[in-house]
Amino acid sequence: MSREFTTIGVVGLGTMGAGIAEVFARNGFDVVGVERGDEQVERGRVHIQHSTDRAKKRGKLAEGEQQAILDRLTLTTNLSDLKDCQLVVEAVVERLDLKQAVFQQLDEIVHEDAVLATNTSSLSVTEISAGTSRPGRVIGMHFFNPAPVQRFVEVIRTVVTEPDVVEDVQGLARALDKNPVTVGDKAGFIANALLFGYLNHAVSMYENNYATREDIDAAMRLGCGYPMGPLALLDLIGLDTAFEILDTMYRQGRNRLHAPSPILKQMVTAGLLGRKTGRGFYTYETTDSPIVIDDVETPSTDSGPRLRRDIQAVGVVGSGTMATGIVEVFAKAGYDVTYVTRSQHKVDNVRTAVTRSLEKAVQRNKLEQAERDSALARVHGSTTLDDLAGVDLVVEAIAEDLAAKSALFENLDEICRRGAILATTTSSLPVIELASVTSRPRDVVGMHFFNPAQLMALVEVVSTVATDPDAVETVRALCAAIGKHPVTCGDRAGFIVNALLFPYLNDAVRMLEAHYASADDIDTAMKEGCALPMGPFELLDVVGNDVSLAIERTLFLEFREPGFAPAPLLEHLVTAGYLGRKTGRGFRDYSDR
Repeated sequence: MSREFTTIGVVGLGTMGAGIAEVFARNGFDVVGVERGDEQVERGRVHIQHSTDRAKKRGKLAEGEQQAILDRLTLTTNLSDLKDCQLVVEAVVERLDLKQAVFQQLDEIVHEDAVLATNTSSLSVTEISAGTSRPGRVIGMHFFNPAPVQRFVEVIRTVVTEPDVVEDVQGLARALDKNPVTVGDKAGFIANALLFGYLNHAVSMYENNYATREDIDAAMRLGCGYPMGPLALLDLIGLDTAFEILDTMYRQGRNRLHAPSPILKQMVTAGLLGRKTGRGFYTYETTDSPIVIDDVETPSTDSGPRLRRDIQAVGVVGSGTMATGIVEVFAKAGYDVTYVTRSQHKVDNVRTAVTRSLEKAVQRNKLEQAERDSALARVHGSTTLDDLAGVDLVVEAIAEDLAAKSALFENLDEICRRGAILATTTSSLPVIELASVTSRPRDVVGMHFFNPAQLMALVEVVSTVATDPDAVETVRALCAAIGKHPVTCGDRAGFIVNALLFPYLNDAVRMLEAHYASADDIDTAMKEGCALPMGPFELLDVVGNDVSLAIERTLFLEFREPGFAPAPLLEHLVTAGYLGRKTGRGFRDYSDR
């Protein structure tokens, strides 16, 4: 670093600003924190005290270390106290006019070579810098909440930010044990540009009564391994903050997917801002409480699903990984299972795979030997669909091909007894297309398990316009009986999980395609900034770019939303045969791994 940073200023001591002040003080810097009034100063002091108390209680800070941190902090209401700081980080509320006013004042206070940084998450750093006499020393330094814990920092350079300023701030971020990624001045930067499109889509799904708030959130937590569901996350962020970020992104990019959902504006106007007001999409015990309490939308425990139809024997059609997992799940739950494959060889393979999986569970003390033996005794393989004549439920788990599935459902309609439920595990095809080839569309449902079925708790239960409510309720109750968490939605492309996940993945490909950031930086942003289990390009290469492209084409065909059109880069990779890990190359090269 060409500059030596010893004293850091922080303007704004709310949750974010106080966290940033703590980060610098933890790393040996003297910190001057400024707020507009004594009450706000005290609130910032209390926030840092509580944060360091928690760290000490968890053994991450020693007694003397905590006191040293507090001793490095000077909290004041006077901006002029920042005059000797080599870097000032602005962390006031997300309003352009307010940030511009702060920067104009700072411009007159600090030394001419001091760096002015904004913690904005979406506003234009260029516009914030425009009122200063030296916009070349203005930069974005976007920390993530909670700042003492989150290692990711977005460093935002404008077209006039001086290269040495960028280099110095990158070095400073690394000195804080942060992982900085440098990008240009574009609304939302990396993390928010990808995150908030996804959150906005979830709000639209809720607003249109496609699924309940609980089911939307459970679907993304259980189906994708996200730490929070999108609606709960919005309540944590603050609906007013989310609205401002989305509105800023929309005004800059004119992407309709970033236009805030109308209900967001309505809730903000009504003061339903999330946890900080005690009510948002959910209702909380008190203001600023994480504890959700029942309200008018909370499902009644008395209204839980019941088995409206008797289910004793289950059929599974297919021999792949998904079919094998479903066979095991039902057998372990005490159901007689008849599975049908195309050849005796595949019958044997399924039996071998189920046996091996159950044996591994026994060795890990997750299953008793007697339970293993009982489960295997309930499993029967066949090469003849006619052997499904007496089952109460058939789960289709063959290849994702509409013609093949339709032919199978025609056969099942002729073979299975009246009243038997016919379920498909399709992840994207219209369930009504399969129902329509039968004489009993009221008995056809979607039952979308997630892979591996033995481990993944989520099942999307999909009803068509023709499905009998008794069939849907029975399948939901059955999911609970086999230890799964059912979420209910209508028969729309992508259901819940894929409809939210794949537009986000597509947005990431578009970001890469525009050379805004590298695949590594985008993956880092989403893993470290948003705490997702995998970055978008890691996930695309695992899922398979061909599979992802097929799902994105299905979503685009149904919704005709321009933003859902598959990114050309993804189509080119598939055309070239770069399908991901399964071919040794996708967005990354795996040939040497």
